[in-house]
Amino acid sequence: MINFDGEVALITGGSRGIGASVARMFAAAGGTVAITYVGREDAAKEVLKEVQKLGQKGIAVRGDVSVWTDVQRIVDEVLRSFGRVDVLVNNAGIWTYGEVDGMSDEVWERTIDVNLKGTFYMCRAVIPHMKQQGGGRIINISSTAGQRGEAFHSHYAASKGGIISFTKSLAVELAPFNILVNSVAPGWVDTDMCEEVFGDPNYKEEVRKTIPLGRIAVPDDVAGPVIFLASHLGRHITGEVLNVNGGSVLCG
Repeated sequence: MINFDGEVALITGGSRGIGASVARMFAAAGGTVAITYVGREDAAKEVLKEVQKLGQKGIAVRGDVSVWTDVQRIVDEVLRSFGRVDVLVNNAGIWTYGEVDGMSDEVWERTIDVNLKGTFYMCRAVIPHMKQQGGGRIINISSTAGQRGEAFHSHYAASKGGIISFTKSLAVELAPFNILVNSVAPGWVDTDMCEEVFGDPNYKEEVRKTIPLGRIAVPDDVAGPVIFLASHLGRHITGEVLNVNGGSVLCG
């Protein structure tokens, strides 16, 4: 039912976790994939191999989404390779611990720069091309923390709350151009980002018990809703925050 034949998705942070799952699902539905990465080139190459095994084209571009010149280069390379961007998934992000009265400027600013400014930069670079081609889809990965806050992670929560407001603002601004802008808000997801805290099996079990559905999400659980919003099935949805957290956002 979902077919992305002839469409191109640009997925930031696509070498692992949620981003890698989105890349695989988009390719499985017939689309062309471009992913960005900062660190492990081998992981990015592995995702591309999977995309190619599915019979689709793909590229991986190294770059930091918090650096405007990197973002310009990334988008230029995708356009040179494929000529268009139909779907932008702003997934790249960081999550670190920080008590507010002991947090350095550097920790605060780096989180805001990657999570929020990076989303802004990618949108600013891609939207003119979406307008020119007559439309597109933008899906921003926010978080449960962006809606209800998260103690000891206030910098992360602030960045994700900003993404939610940014999403809603763009949804109205870009509707006349047939560009739909939505957000997917995960709760806990078993990815590399949580590897350190989930290294404690007791803590991981405590987290699991707080989730009404009784399980911690895996990346595919989040990627599926992203694919839905990117597809024609979501053609009348814009400005939405789709919670993907097993009901945990309801529990305070």
